[in-house]
Amino acid sequence: MALLQPGSGVALRQTVRMRLRPTMQSDIDFVLTLERDPVNLPFITPWERTQHEAAIRFPDFRHFIVEGGAGLDAVGFLILIGCRSPHHSLELKRMVVQPKGQGFGRAAIRVAKKIAFDDLGAHRLWLDVKSLNTRAQKLYESEGFTVEGRLRDAVRVADGYDALVVMSMLASEFSQRRQQGLEVFA
Repeated sequence: MALLQPGSGVALRQTVRMRLRPTMQSDIDFVLTLERDPVNLPFITPWERTQHEAAIRFPDFRHFIVEGGAGLDAVGFLILIGCRSPHHSLELKRMVVQPKGQGFGRAAIRVAKKIAFDDLGAHRLWLDVKSLNTRAQKLYESEGFTVEGRLRDAVRVADGYDALVVMSMLASEFSQRRQQGLEVFA
């Protein structure tokens, strides 16, 4: 469980109960429902069922269900790609959490960073986010990700095209954040 103040990135005594568990075949309908929800759809490019099924089985991927709240109910999912990369560069391919604003996304990012750097030995963790998704960009920045660049008109959206903002964190930056007490876990 991560200890944090929702929305601030500052460690506090308030606990957000959250964990990641490997996605199972029986979770795919939940994942597809989240991806196709009108609240989430503008911010992601949904996958087909077969893509999620392959991600569950393929060793280079880690597909997780985000469980949160008092009953640890399913509140989202998260996908890491490149887990066997010889370059030790992992991608946070997708994270969708619902309901929003309760700290589950921040807690999930913290656990994902811990898995990437501590468990999988990543040197670099990177992601891209649509430029219109300013909420996610602020979260990633507050969690130590650095903007590397912008891919102009990289994805098609309902009213034209949107840019992708590429962000990353290095293992040394994660270690420094940990020493500063910014990577807090219960």
